[in-house]
Amino acid sequence: MAKNKMKTHRGAAKRLMVTGTGKIKHYHSGHNHRLEVKSTRARRRLRKSSILTPVHEKAVRQLIPYK
Repeated sequence: MAKNKMKTHRGAAKRLMVTGTGKIKHYHSGHNHRLEVKSTRARRRLRKSSILTPVHEKAVRQLIPYK
């Protein structure tokens, strides 16, 4: 009898990417609306993606096991 497979969390799969070296990349929140109250510097920083911190990596890898 085959073992059960883990299901991928579809919300996480759409928002997170795994780089070639295995790190998890994500985009910053807060860049959708109310941009007029944020400074140009803040908007510029939110535009870029960043690498997930090691603290959250274990939990996120369970959400996207096959990525």
